This record gives sequence, C-alpha cells and structure tokens, in this order.
Amino acid sequence: MRKFYFAFILSIITSGAFAEFTTTAKSAFLIDYDSGTEIVAKNADVLMPPSSMIKLMTLTVLFDEIRAGRVKLDDRFPVSDNADYQNPLWYPASKICLSAGQTVSVRDLILGLIVLSGGDASVVVAEKLAGSENAFTKMMHDKAVSIGMEKSSFGNASGLPNPNNLMTSRELAILATHIISDYPDLYPMFATKRFEFDEYQSDWCRDWGKTHTVNYNKLLFIMPGADGLKTGHTDDGGYGIVASATSGGRRLIGVMNGFRGRGHDALAAEMKKMLNHGFSTTMNKVFYRPGDEVAKIPTWYGRDEFVVATVVKPFAVTVPKSDGLSDIRVVAMYESPLAAPIYSGDKIGKLIATKNGQEIATADLVARDTVKRVQLFRRVWRNIMVLIGRI
Repeated sequence: MRKFYFAFILSIITSGAFAEFTTTAKSAFLIDYDSGTEIVAKNADVLMPPSSMIKLMTLTVLFDEIRAGRVKLDDRFPVSDNADYQNPLWYPASKICLSAGQTVSVRDLILGLIVLSGGDASVVVAEKLAGSENAFTKMMHDKAVSIGMEKSSFGNASGLPNPNNLMTSRELAILATHIISDYPDLYPMFATKRFEFDEYQSDWCRDWGKTHTVNYNKLLFIMPGADGLKTGHTDDGGYGIVASATSGGRRLIGVMNGFRGRGHDALAAEMKKMLNHGFSTTMNKVFYRPGDEVAKIPTWYGRDEFVVATVVKPFAVTVPKSDGLSDIRVVAMYESPLAAPIYSGDKIGKLIATKNGQEIATADLVARDTVKRVQLFRRVWRNIMVLIGRI
C-alpha cells in the first residue's frame, strides 16, 4: 500500500499566546471542551487534596453501573452505621443526614452528592457497589486510569482528609470532560440548584434539612450558562471547584483548588472571572463533528468502494481572539487503499492541525461505517483485473 495524504488549507491562527489570567488559587486550569486547548494553566499538574471534588469520581463509578443496566435510578440502597448521621465523622462534614437502617433511592443519592455534597451518601454508594468504602477506592482507581488520570489516588469516596486523596487540576478537568461527554442523560443533574430530601428519619435531621437544600456550587446562581459540576472545601486545603459553562454554543471547563477566599460565594466569583476571561479572550473553530465526512478512503477487497473517515468527538482549534483567523493547515493522513474488513469505529488515520509547522491539535480518524470483505470469487476476479491493468 502507498501512503496517501489528504490536505487542505484553512484560516485560523497567527499566535499561540493566550492572555494571562491571575488568581490567588494555588492551582487553576481552564480548557475548551471541544478542542481540549489549555487557556489557563497554573500548577495544573501538582497533586493536591481534592476535598469533596473527589465525589465526581464516586459519581462516575455509579454512573457506569447505571449505564450498564446494573443499577437503576429508582433502586434503593441501604444505609449502614458508617453513614449514620450520628457517626462523629459526619458531625462537621457535609451530608444528607441519613439514619442507619433506612434505604435511599439512587436518584436521591446522586442529588445528595451533587447538591449537598453528602459524604454519607458516598459511603452508601461505596458499600453497595463494592462491599466497603476501602474496596470501592480500587474501583475509583481503575476508572481513573481507564480515562487517562494516571496521577490521581483515592483513600475514600467522600473526600474527607486522607493522605491518599490526591488529584491534579488537569486530571479533574479530564474527569469533568468524561462526565459531560459520556453521561449526557445524567449530566443535567449537576445543574440542580436545590434539593429537598424528604425521607429524614429523625427530628434532628428534619430540622437540619430545613436549612440545607441549596447547592454549594454558587456559580450556578451568578453565571448564565453554568451547569456544573462540584465544589469542595477543607480547612487545610482551602476551597476548590470543578466548573463548566456554555456561551455562544461553546463550552469551557475550569478547575480551581487551594483558594483561600471567604466562602463558596467568593470561590464562585473567582471561577466566573476565569471562565469569562476564557470566553472573552479566545475563540473556537470547529472543523468536524462526529459523523461528518472527513475523507472517503478507497478500500481493497471491500464490498463498498470507499469507507468514510470521521471523528469520535469534535475536532476544533482554540485561538486568541486578538489574532483573528489565519494560517492553519489541517491534514488527514491515512493508508490507501484500506484492506477490508473495516469495522465502524476502527482507527484508520489521523487528523492533524498545524501552525507554522507545529502541531496544535490532533485526532484519530475512525471508520464511520462497517465495510465487509467481498467473497473469495470476487477477490480472485479483482486480482485478475489488477494483473491485466483494469484496476
């Protein structure tokens, strides 16, 4: 086979420098959702305690069980003594306020984790899915590795102080991207502003619950387009937030950790500043979306003459607004012809965007459809046509 290059020139970028953003947060990271381009990166690869932001991984493991059909939103999980509100562990910590012996619906556990940051809910989930919270951390680790979070480690499911609870802002952004893209039916729950749990089993919890209904993620209340994800706080680690917002059909994902402002309102204001910085100083060019035809690649021994190459997720480039749109070269690279059979989703090439000879974005090309192999007689006949110069 011969290497075939499919190239075309598009106008995009003249400079890769983004306007600087300053924050007092110890770590900050901002990316464009479609392109994955870093817009802000401050100590993005430094491992830090994630506090309650770790619950995003707890939820992700649960979401996998729901997607696989092993768990339903109406299923009810039992509450053990470990998750009981009278356990001293939960006295100063965020919780739903559960009582040992009761059962809780999966839907309420999810909303309790998202809105109330319920550490007790995380224990209920962990014990039901893995038998114990310690065993559940292995599930968290395995999931993290599978989506490219190589540095993160987990000591519990709640984010309470533990030396093994360590994550980077970059990997929290990877996790947020995964949640948004892989669980589109569940992700809207992260925009819930208020959750009123109505199954309290004690008078103390009923009184407590009257004043604990509002999402700790105050960004949802002050920024149009904000729709998730999770905050966290410990006295030692300060405040943290993983956030997402859309504007003009575009989504940004931001992470901050180690913020020492005065409460969740100050944290939300700081995140709003960073997101607005990203929206106001950068722009996107989306070249292809999943299913779009990038190239028609000839096949060899295929029942179809061509296979359509497409992308798994949007192929986009993020650029500074100040640069305008110029000087991008996008090249699709693949072998031609491709030997059948070729199955939908098979990697069949690569899409590369360059600026001044430097790669700025890449993506795998995949087969949009399956192309089966022709029967033996047709393969022999095709070989004969090649020999006599007809193909």
